[in-house]
Amino acid sequence: MVKTYTIDSISQYNTDNNHTTQHPLVSVIDFSKASPRSWGEETTRVKFHYGLYCVYLKDVKCGDIVYGRHTYDYQAGTLVFFAPGQVSEFEIPSPVYQPKGFGLVFHPDLVHGTALGKALATYHFFSYQSNEALHISDAERQVVLDCFSKIAFELSQNIDKHSKKLISANIELLLNYCERFYDRQFISRDHVNKGVLASFEELLNQYFLSDKPQTLGLPSVAYFAEQLHFSANYFGDLIKKETGQSVKEYIQNKLIDVAKDRVFDGDKSVNQIAYELGFKYPQHFTRLFKQRVGNTPLAYRNLN
Repeated sequence: MVKTYTIDSISQYNTDNNHTTQHPLVSVIDFSKASPRSWGEETTRVKFHYGLYCVYLKDVKCGDIVYGRHTYDYQAGTLVFFAPGQVSEFEIPSPVYQPKGFGLVFHPDLVHGTALGKALATYHFFSYQSNEALHISDAERQVVLDCFSKIAFELSQNIDKHSKKLISANIELLLNYCERFYDRQFISRDHVNKGVLASFEELLNQYFLSDKPQTLGLPSVAYFAEQLHFSANYFGDLIKKETGQSVKEYIQNKLIDVAKDRVFDGDKSVNQIAYELGFKYPQHFTRLFKQRVGNTPLAYRNLN
């Protein structure tokens, strides 16, 4: 049996976790203060609907979190991130259990008109999914806890004209550290990432050797991310770290390489080649080819 729990109210979430609401739009949660969870004997999973931004640091393995069709790489000493509008499922490890760890939850209204509000879209990890949680070292964990502590300190003060700015600035500091830690993780998992890059290259080659361009159109970032079981944002960040190129640039480079070979097939017109590569309109192919190569496909064929 699956139960649904919606996280869209700071005050309600504080009540459910035995915390006092100090600010209506943000809270730092120490889950060890919450009463033991009991969802009922028949409940095996809980589906969470997020109306808040949530950053969770768990100290123990407490069940599997499923986001989309995949299971989060979510163990002790990891951070996961959720944004409003997202849904996840939590596999209950036992009918009654004591949660442990910490969480930061904040309403989108908190950051409207702040530097953080403008920057939130750049923190791609809010939409990462399978095998993409942030694994942190003991030293990094302490940095995260220090950031939580600074936010909690601001919440303990009387709300004044400085509160919103200082709280959002400390949240931004936390997220910037998380971005740094993710960069470290991309490097420390370099051997895994190179395997992903090789798989991506193979899938890209197979794509142009198949009829997928005619049936699916031009290869997309979302297609390859799904094939490799990543979120589009995580996949894009991984490839960028490995190659220095965005996935779109990487795909376009491959597309141009394939196109350069095919324009020498004198039996096919430029229009035919464009359709074979997945272009809906041949003039778009000609324009892209000229931008990247310096000549139109026909001129390139004649020059070579």
